Amino acid sequence: MTSAIQKMGVAGIKYGFVQVGDQEVTTWLHEAIEKAAKYEMVVDVHDEYRPSGFSRTYPNLLTQEGIAGDEVTVTNEHTLISLFTRMLAGAADNTVCYYNSRVETMGSHASQLAKTVVLFSPLQFLYWYDRAPLAPIKDDALWGDTKYIGSEPELEFFDAVPTTWDETKVLTAEIGKIGIVARRKNKDWFIGGLIGATARNIQLDFSFLDEDAVYQSKLYTDDESIETRTHVKIAELVINHKSQIELDLKASNGFALHLVRQ
Repeated sequence: MTSAIQKMGVAGIKYGFVQVGDQEVTTWLHEAIEKAAKYEMVVDVHDEYRPSGFSRTYPNLLTQEGIAGDEVTVTNEHTLISLFTRMLAGAADNTVCYYNSRVETMGSHASQLAKTVVLFSPLQFLYWYDRAPLAPIKDDALWGDTKYIGSEPELEFFDAVPTTWDETKVLTAEIGKIGIVARRKNKDWFIGGLIGATARNIQLDFSFLDEDAVYQSKLYTDDESIETRTHVKIAELVINHKSQIELDLKASNGFALHLVRQ
C-alpha cells in the first residue's frame, strides 16, 4: 500500500504542536503513529510529547522532542541534567542549531557538534534556527537572528556523525557538570563532550579502543583565535588504545572527536 505523499518521495512525518496529557489526545497521536507504520513511514513527534515505550511496539517512531532543547536556549548545564533524566526515557530530538546567536548563550559551537553524539536520536534535525541562502528571513522573537548556513570546515562532523550506534561508552559524567560519551558505528568512534558552568581540565583515556587498531582522528574544540564565524579549531591526530589527550576547556564549552580506524 502506497500513500499519495509516499509517491511524492516523502519517507516520514514530523507531527508538531501536538497536544499532550489527556487520554483523548494521546490516543489520537498513537493512532496516527500506527497509521504511519501501516504506510511504512517514519515519525518524529514534536513539542511536549515524551516517550512512554510506544516505540517498542511501533519502531517507526524514531524520536520525539519532549526535551528542553535548543528551541528554548538551554545552557550546557541544563543539557547535562537532561542527559541523566529525560534521556533515560528514550530518544530526544534536540533540534540542534549552529549559527544562531543563541549558541553563545547555550554553550559553544563545539558543544553543538558534541550534542549529536551525547544526546541519542535516530533522526537528527540540524540548523534548526539557521537558514539556507535563498530561504526567507525569519526575524521575529521566536526565531531570533536566522543567519545563513555557511561552509565552515567543521561541518564535516555533522556530515559524518551517524544517528544509530553499535556500542556506547560513558567516559565521564557528573550531573549538570560534565558529560563525555563515546559511541561506535561499524569500526569508527565518535566522542562528544559537554562542560557545564565550570572550566575543566580533561584527561581523555582511549584504553577502550581495540589494542591492534590505529585511528586517524580529528578533534574539534573552541578557539577564539580561529578566524571563522564559529571559531572551531580542527586538530588532526593519530590515536591508539595507549593514547591520552589533555584538554583545557572553558566553562560552557565542549569538544567533538571523530576516530576513523585505519
